Amino acid sequence: MRTRTRLTLAAGIGVMLWGEWANWRASRRRVGNVPARSEAVVVLGYRNAGPDANAMNRWRVRAGLRSIDPAAETRLVLCGGACAGPRSEAVLMARYAQDSRGYDGELVLEESSRSTWENVAFAIPYLKDVDRIKIVSLPTHAETARHYLAEQSPELAERLARGKDYRFGEWMPLKPLVALYGVVKGVRRRTRRDDA
Repeated sequence: MRTRTRLTLAAGIGVMLWGEWANWRASRRRVGNVPARSEAVVVLGYRNAGPDANAMNRWRVRAGLRSIDPAAETRLVLCGGACAGPRSEAVLMARYAQDSRGYDGELVLEESSRSTWENVAFAIPYLKDVDRIKIVSLPTHAETARHYLAEQSPELAERLARGKDYRFGEWMPLKPLVALYGVVKGVRRRTRRDDA
């Protein structure tokens, strides 16, 4: 019985460490070290049915705010339409950023998008005049969005830098699931491109 318990524990630890590694790796893909006087921090929304930002959107806002470089002029771009409720994800995140986190800098709401592809496409007009772009979400989701920006606007993708959406241990129990979802999405994306 003890051997089985040890094996189960070792497997659980292995899965957790794989989740950490996969998210760490995703957070460092398609980014460079871009010096900047100005930047845009793009926060991707998550389906939100309630009257206030849900736990995932609150976390994404906090990750976006900690990604701000105090030495740069920063525009916070919050993305997401009303996909699950009457209010847009962008509005709910903005209210949380301002009222609960005290953010008082430049803020842009992109309220029309209904998918990650559209998040990126509709945010592009707010990215053209900045030196550096950070896309913030769960690391595998942010990596997907960076990939989409490279497809939609290669010249803007050259300005991508890493946000602070990865921290060791944060969301640890969920990271293996997030990483697995990211792998599946990546395979689907590559398959669609090969079929096209």
